[in-house]
Amino acid sequence: MKLNLKNPLVFFDVETTGINISRDRIIEISFLKVFPNGDEEVKSRRVNPEMPIPPESTAIHGITDEDVKDCPTFKQIAKSLASHLEGCDLAGFNSNRFDVPMLAEEFLRADIDFDMGNRKFIDVQIIFHKKEPRTLEAAYKFYCDKELVDAHSAEADAKATYEVLKSQLQRYPDLTNDVEILSKEYGSFKDNADFAGRIVFDENGKEVFNFGKHKGKSVSQILQREPSYYAWMMDGDFPLNTKQVLTKIRLRELNK
Repeated sequence: MKLNLKNPLVFFDVETTGINISRDRIIEISFLKVFPNGDEEVKSRRVNPEMPIPPESTAIHGITDEDVKDCPTFKQIAKSLASHLEGCDLAGFNSNRFDVPMLAEEFLRADIDFDMGNRKFIDVQIIFHKKEPRTLEAAYKFYCDKELVDAHSAEADAKATYEVLKSQLQRYPDLTNDVEILSKEYGSFKDNADFAGRIVFDENGKEVFNFGKHKGKSVSQILQREPSYYAWMMDGDFPLNTKQVLTKIRLRELNK
């Protein structure tokens, strides 16, 4: 099946030093870019995370410190990656919860202003879990009737995710072969002000905190009544993207 695309759609997967978006780093990233005419392009890069890779992470993806010691850092490849993704929508497996926030965080650390605002996001895992709640390996077997060789290899996972989405579109008549519709129904960040979901929009479209003692309370009102909360978050172990959104809200309120 050929995907109905208006923009190139990039299926991507990252392998990392761990699962903490604030502290951990990307060590491998793979892109499968699908063009509206059906052409495909695959790119994979190993990345030096500039920190040790924990043994428990190596046990999952098989990448060691020795494997990446001579690889470029993310900052060294950030501009070329951003250029490769220019004008593209993004898709992945569990990408809305992890891969997209991690990628956004790495771009911020590299001082690259990578605009996520006008992109469509499809998380194939959301479709899968709503239809057949299992893992990527099981999804690949279920939808494509194939065994996923080299699972947890970024390139293999990205390719498998692409094949799974095409099979899902064939299997489920109610799934529309349209990136914008799939993004709204299965992959949108529409309720999140930041990628980590620490700040979300309420029913009136206003930013509210989604954690801690101020959960459900207006961000702008808390910043007015309790300025020290802003300082606490900026000094805390929060993703850079969360801090960036918080600062935009604070500056917006100060300029009123």
